[in-house]
Amino acid sequence: MAKQHINRFILAAAFAVSFAGAAHAAALDQFKSFVGSTKSARGEFTQTMTKNVDGAKKTSAPSTGTFVFARPGKFIWTYQKPYEQVLQADGEQLFIYDKDLNQVTVKQLGDALGSSPAAILFGSNDLEKNFTLTEGGARNGLEWLKAVPKAKDSSFELISIGLKNGQPEAMELTDNFGQVSTLAFRKFEKNPSLGSTAFRFDVPKGADVVKQ
Repeated sequence: MAKQHINRFILAAAFAVSFAGAAHAAALDQFKSFVGSTKSARGEFTQTMTKNVDGAKKTSAPSTGTFVFARPGKFIWTYQKPYEQVLQADGEQLFIYDKDLNQVTVKQLGDALGSSPAAILFGSNDLEKNFTLTEGGARNGLEWLKAVPKAKDSSFELISIGLKNGQPEAMELTDNFGQVSTLAFRKFEKNPSLGSTAFRFDVPKGADVVKQ
């Protein structure tokens, strides 16, 4: 999976958390419970991307890593395989560290989370301001919630979250080119104790810093 696509996925796009709710409750009810009860979380993820190539669907090799977040706007999304990369936000700035290049790109977080998939996971509780939320029905043993960005300039057409037993199991992000990024979550821990400096980014020694 191309690094620039991953960066766009996290920014205009990226982790999910546990929901309090009945095992077969409607996805929207579970989601609203999640928004109200989950202030922070951490866990592991697997990510793949599917796209049409010459009329056939092809899926990339999986990327794996870990995540931790605290609402609003603080997170660390770490890719461990097949290469190492860190996307980290402290509530004001986003830091993208590419270990291979030993380079850190710094961006203002600003309203970047607004109508992106990241807003669902890391943003404020006012999600219906930026998304139209509807039930997506049952599929593959999960209850699905559909989130359509209200912003016309969003990079994504549809964000779907699959839930089971009160927590998300999967997330699908369909972009404007028909490509689908799929996330599967595991080892989720809800509302862990996080230190006050957990999201402070320290520039690695010798790394080049590029501000955008």
